[in-house]
Order: sequence, then C-alpha cells, then structure tokens
Amino acid sequence: MFEFGIKDVIDILLVAVLLFYIWRLMKASGSLNIFYGLLVFVITWIIVSQILEMKLLGSIFDKLVSVGVIALIILFQEEIRRFFLTLGSQRKLSFITKYFYKNALGVSDEHEDRQIMRIVLACDYMAKNLVGALIVLERDMSLSDVIKSGETIDSNISSELLKNIFFKNSPLHDGAVIISHNRITAAGCVLPVSHNLNIPKELGLRHRAALGITSQSDAIAIIVSEETGAISVAQGGELHLRLASNELENYLINAQK
Repeated sequence: MFEFGIKDVIDILLVAVLLFYIWRLMKASGSLNIFYGLLVFVITWIIVSQILEMKLLGSIFDKLVSVGVIALIILFQEEIRRFFLTLGSQRKLSFITKYFYKNALGVSDEHEDRQIMRIVLACDYMAKNLVGALIVLERDMSLSDVIKSGETIDSNISSELLKNIFFKNSPLHDGAVIISHNRITAAGCVLPVSHNLNIPKELGLRHRAALGITSQSDAIAIIVSEETGAISVAQGGELHLRLASNELENYLINAQK
C-alpha cells in the first residue's frame, strides 16, 4: 500500500523550490527553452526507468544522464557559479551589518535618503542632456572583482562628481561607477555582459552590462541612455525601463529597506 507522509511533502516542496531557482537562473541567462527541454527529458527518463521499467531504453537514458551532468556543468558554469554565490552570500548577516553601519557609525535613514537623492538628481540631469551613464549599487554580495577593474575613487556621493565622471570627454565615462557603503568606490569599471537573446535590439551595451552584473550578483544597476535619455534600472537580471525621476527615487528607497 502506498504511504504518503510528511517527509514526502517536504521532499516535494524542496524539489519544487530547487526547480524554481533553476528556472530563475535559466530565465535570467536567456536559456529558458533549454530548461524546458531538460525538464521534458527528466520526466521521460523517470517514466521509462521507474514507471514502465524498460530496461534497455532505461539503461540508455541512465548513460545519457551520467554524461549529460558533466556537459551541463561545462555549458552552464556561470549560472552554477551564481547559484552558489547566492547561497553563500551574507544575506543572513545583512541585518546585523546594516544595524552596525547605521548605529555604530551614526548613519541614519535620512542620510541614506539624501545619498539616493544625489544619485537621482545626477541621473535626471544626465537624462535631460543625453549623457550616458551606468551606476551600480553594491548590496550584500561583494563586487570587489569588478571594483578592481576600474579606477579607485573612494569619495562621498556627489551629484556633481557623478556628472563629471560621465561627461562625454571624461576618460572614465564609458565604464561603470560602483557605489558601495554609500560611497563612490570606483569608476570606469568593466562589467560582465549579458548574452540573453531576449534583450530588445534597441538597447545598447550599457543595458547588457547592467543585466550581466545583476544576473551574477544582488546589485542594482541604473542606466541612463545616451540615445534617448531614458532612465532604467536592472535588478535580478531583469530590466525596468523608462522610469521617471520620482519612480527611480522610490525604487531605490524601497530597495534599501
């Protein structure tokens, strides 16, 4: 007689959560069709091996699975790396870190809101004057590797400084600015570019770079289009296009909570 207990419920829930995270990773990297294909293959393998008990076909599927795991690791090494980075990030310690940062160092919510306003004012100015910009806000996951690719600045957040960095004749205007712990940490940084085929063709390299860094970390990227002046935000490998200044401000304030 078939028994269905609490362990089976937990087992199903854990598998569902795992599949959901794999689905999100595949969606962010533009490989969703591959995910669906793998899902169909696994379901077919289970039916053939476990339900119908076809020995010959089942053994062929078993061999394909053993070889396929190695192939998948090679093909999706970036997605697997991001998955383990997410698991190993210091999200559980983020509350303690924020408490220490705000209380021990005397940083208030009002101070953070003022910093956000300076970023928004700079983006609004650049949008109106068709100045391209890419600003990345570090969160729980470290962006030290990206910071090393640019020029160290380590300055307080200033609207004027951001505008000068992205001024068209500035040597650093083509790269990204990294903001960490409410300071402009580096400029002219090189970001990983997303190869997602679903990105609209009218979006340029800045948008692809923003999607790339936010697909591999929990950072938030702000993009100002040089062609249209539109302000967009990328987070979690997804784009939020054509935001007004007040919408950008609200988005960043809500993100810091």
